Amino acid sequence: MVHSLNTLTAEIRDEWISHILPFWTNMKDDEQGGYYGELDYSLKLDKTAAKGGIANSRILWSFSAAYRYLNSQAYADHANHSFRFLKEKLLDPEFGGVYWSVDYQGNPLDTRKHIYNQSFAVYSLSEYYRALHNEEALELAKTLFFLIEEKGYDPEINAYKEEFNRSWQEQPNEMLSENNVIASITMNTHIHILEAYTTLYRVWPDSRVRAALENLLHILHDRMFDANLGRLHVFFDQNWNSLLDLTSYGHDIEASWLIDDAMQVIGSENPDHKKMIIDLAYSVAKSAIQSDGSLANEREKDHMDTTRIWWVQAEAIVGFYNAYQCTKDPLFMDLVTNLWKYTKDHIIDSRPGSEWVWAVKEDGSHDQREIAGAWKCPYHNSRFCIEIMERMNK
Repeated sequence: MVHSLNTLTAEIRDEWISHILPFWTNMKDDEQGGYYGELDYSLKLDKTAAKGGIANSRILWSFSAAYRYLNSQAYADHANHSFRFLKEKLLDPEFGGVYWSVDYQGNPLDTRKHIYNQSFAVYSLSEYYRALHNEEALELAKTLFFLIEEKGYDPEINAYKEEFNRSWQEQPNEMLSENNVIASITMNTHIHILEAYTTLYRVWPDSRVRAALENLLHILHDRMFDANLGRLHVFFDQNWNSLLDLTSYGHDIEASWLIDDAMQVIGSENPDHKKMIIDLAYSVAKSAIQSDGSLANEREKDHMDTTRIWWVQAEAIVGFYNAYQCTKDPLFMDLVTNLWKYTKDHIIDSRPGSEWVWAVKEDGSHDQREIAGAWKCPYHNSRFCIEIMERMNK
């Protein structure tokens, strides 16, 4: 086991340092700031593509974490570059908050405010402060935390809202609603607020952040978790009615380890929440693992979507290893090994100048969506590498 773990961590470290990070350093836009908005499947770079707020925050997080872990000045320089773009181009100086996107020159393009987007800014600014101790970044993270709590949290229904226009008037949640529903409340937004506040609490252990984290854990367990089905419901109306019979395997296994991380940061020992962590992991392991070791995307009613999406594989490796740490069940270690083998063989793109493909279809062909874009950034795969290296090297 020790030899196999050493091999696994060595391979993951090499993938991160020799492949993922170099790819994203080459996406830096030295002329207009930030990072180029799109590299398509044919590896054609579009220097005039829009630059998304979520993508920039995820890039900022990734280079900040890389500097924290590797202590290389090159990654600090990239983190500083990304921070400047967020501060100077993506933050709204009039109404506050982060724009959904700007054009390639940094001019406001889609000025809607989404709580999901704000949470990623909090997440990245907190990690940037954690790595480089930039006080301005921490103050911005605090400002956005208070903005989310003021504008985004609805105490009457105990939920975080989703989408607003530029001046913070609530509007239909177009950007995080899928599967032909428009959801007033989403599991996705809540788990990423949890993730953001967890990192913020690491660097600013304020009682208000702790209270929000404790409440988020209760929301996830009491409102979203279905103990009978071993899953988190995905979409809700404003009265907390589930809108769709949908199981998102990637989000469930990601949520499993994010919930555990939040509990550890605040020192929570809530037995119901601990049980939820393990139940989610076992449920995904039982329902979604494919014969080739990969993880399916989702199930809607009786239809299983077996598309092997890049981020789902990355989060599953972390989630199952976290479950192994919690339970010592060798099943989870086997799943980690098989998922990494699948990722190496099918998700990592061997073409020079590429990174990871978006997904692999059931027939084994690549989904020819972009290699880099508004949703395709180094956060999931960089974080997977860091989490596994940190956990296995303990």
